[in-house]
Amino acid sequence: MIKFSDLKLDAKVLKAVEETGYTTPTPIQAGAIPPALEGRDVLGIAQTGTGKTAGFTLPMITMLKRGRARARMPRSLVLAPTRELAAQVAENFDTYAKYTKLTKALLIGGVSFKEQDNLIDRGVDVLIATPGRLLDHFERGKLILSDVKIMVVDEADRMLDMGFIPDIERIFGLTPFTRQTLFFSATMAPEIERITNTFLSNPAKIEVARAATTSETITQGVIMFKGSKKASEASEKQKLLRDIIASEGADCRNGIIFCNRKIDVDAVAKSMTKAGLDASPIHGDLEQSHRMRTLAKFRDGTLRFLVASDVAARGLDIPNVSHVFNYDVPSHAEDYVHRIGRTGRAGKTGTTIMICTPRDQKNFDDIERLVEMAIPRMELPGMASAAPVAKPVDAAAPSDDKPKRTRTRGGRGRKPDAEKVAIAPVETARADTAQQDTPKVEIPAAQAKVVETPKVEQPQAEPKKVEPPKAEPTRDAPRQDHTDNSNRDRSRGGRNRGGRDNHDRGPKVVGMGDDAPTFITLSFDERQDD
Repeated sequence: MIKFSDLKLDAKVLKAVEETGYTTPTPIQAGAIPPALEGRDVLGIAQTGTGKTAGFTLPMITMLKRGRARARMPRSLVLAPTRELAAQVAENFDTYAKYTKLTKALLIGGVSFKEQDNLIDRGVDVLIATPGRLLDHFERGKLILSDVKIMVVDEADRMLDMGFIPDIERIFGLTPFTRQTLFFSATMAPEIERITNTFLSNPAKIEVARAATTSETITQGVIMFKGSKKASEASEKQKLLRDIIASEGADCRNGIIFCNRKIDVDAVAKSMTKAGLDASPIHGDLEQSHRMRTLAKFRDGTLRFLVASDVAARGLDIPNVSHVFNYDVPSHAEDYVHRIGRTGRAGKTGTTIMICTPRDQKNFDDIERLVEMAIPRMELPGMASAAPVAKPVDAAAPSDDKPKRTRTRGGRGRKPDAEKVAIAPVETARADTAQQDTPKVEIPAAQAKVVETPKVEQPQAEPKKVEPPKAEPTRDAPRQDHTDNSNRDRSRGGRNRGGRDNHDRGPKVVGMGDDAPTFITLSFDERQDD
């Protein structure tokens, strides 16, 4: 059996490793450390939780023991996709390099630039960073990468995801061509592997387990869930999660609950806290100091449940996590492998349970294809409350009690058929009455207009209410002499076309138009004649 002492590591490094209690390297460590010490590029693929971080940290410390870093020019560079993973790599470096004089700097967001600049100005041997913050320092002129001799990309599949490729390519362009490159990941899709070929030169590929396999020490399960209705699905799903935790009993010492969206992380953490469960959220929108305090509380056991986004799914080494709950089915199948890898680490056993809704079926099928196994379906007590409930109104209500609705002719609404039956005879009777009354009156054709006139001139039925200003009752007698059409036309023409005496006719009467009553016109004409 291979031991760490057989891997040609530096004596000071071996002393630090022995103090951690490890004597035998994991398969990925035994396969990656020898070619790394030879200066070759390495592509390491192994299950999460198998010690990949030590697989590149130990040979890096051994190779950097000779030499000294210059100001703003780090000798090695480690890229990590998240702040938490970068901080974990820094902790591993401190553990294994404590008997050496090597220095490090951690460049992540959420921390003051000034503190990081002070470390860089003094010179560091190992620079551990996230791509965004690293480029920020470079663009500010605070960092020179031309002296990088070893470059490590941790969680390479995520780092080389489409969103990270431009930053990664730029960073690689800033480092020397003669650098040594090490890629480590738990998953390596074929298209991602083709991209790594552009950054590695004749790498030693160490694949100790099939890519994207899950540990045999993890018990997996899935619950198929469907809410009674869309509006209450979230609350029912949160209750189901609490029922699952309760059903696990004392075996559930602690757990990480993964959600796809940050808003769901906050909502689930709030509902669990309200139900008396000790839970705190962690996601990218929280301040870095708050995230680190939350992780520290979860590590030391003062916090029982950590509700997290995928920011905590990659590479975090949190010991003794008994359960992982996938509140949401991950959008990317590879993330499932990383999520459940937070439990069952270092040979320990763990349990993972996932909640799958009908809209998650496609993503769930992708996961089963990736891990090449059927995840066992689970049924727990208390699921009846979360199961879909049939609507009693639709199923139980008799068809006769529900009036049929039909569209009215004008499309303005719907009326029940019973209403139409009641109204139709009345309307027909009214129509028949109108038809019967018309021939009895026998109005001559010449007088038909007289009958229809009030309908047209309905607003003028009460002319006495609208009187012109200063109208004298003594002028009513001669009104009949001015009823001829010529006089009316003349007065209308004066109003509509701006007659010559328009300014002498007093206040303007608004709203009459061409239908002004005759008596108003006559009063204006008499006033003009005076």
